[in-house]
Amino acid sequence: MSAESEPALSAAPTAGMDDETALRLLREGHLEIAGRLVEATNMTLYCSIRHGGLAAACVYKPVRGERPLWDFPDGTLAAREVAAFEVSAATGWRIVPPTVYRDGPFGPGMCQLWVDADPEADLMALIRGRQPALRRMAVFDAVINNADRKGGHLLPLPDGHVYGVDHGVCFSADDKLRTVLWQWRGKPLSREAMNVLARLERDLEQGRLGRRLRELLTLAEVEATWVRVRRLLDTGLHPLPSQDWPAIPWPPI
Repeated sequence: MSAESEPALSAAPTAGMDDETALRLLREGHLEIAGRLVEATNMTLYCSIRHGGLAAACVYKPVRGERPLWDFPDGTLAAREVAAFEVSAATGWRIVPPTVYRDGPFGPGMCQLWVDADPEADLMALIRGRQPALRRMAVFDAVINNADRKGGHLLPLPDGHVYGVDHGVCFSADDKLRTVLWQWRGKPLSREAMNVLARLERDLEQGRLGRRLRELLTLAEVEATWVRVRRLLDTGLHPLPSQDWPAIPWPPI
């Protein structure tokens, strides 16, 4: 990602920071804008954040900088980004970097910990691979109905972990899954995935996740999320590409 001005802070100070500490920093820290990511469709600001001796880099996407989308007329992209983090946290897979909804210099929006991807990583090779981290992400995307899983939305780390970012067009009540991760289409879900999905179903029905998503999404979107989880559990299979709409986002990277 590139910014209009030189970043004021690298992500190095976050080394060793656990997610709870990162979330507290994102919620309570002072945001200072360092630049704008000019490749992003909506206003995406690179910021430094500091609080209580801690410092990190983060991305801030204010609601006022969002462009209206005809197929996502309700709610905000920022709230969907936070909802994606909540689902990620509930899975235990840590797919989405710590993300909160908070006020900022341009009003309310989402604030997400900046992650420096491995500069040596080959994205084309990555999206063709079959790493367990990508298989988990394919399940995660099926749950949140990700309409835009591009290769550029993958952040591989040197240790093999892969983060996913840019989840503003997720959670539609209509099936909209578009992704570059179709390696497992129609294949049986792993035992790990089935266990995680069973836990998600319970958490959506009567746990914190369901309550939290109802704060961020429409009731129809929350109910559709439960239906997708139930469908995955019933079939025990990774979903197949739709025949009714493009299955791969454009551009794919």
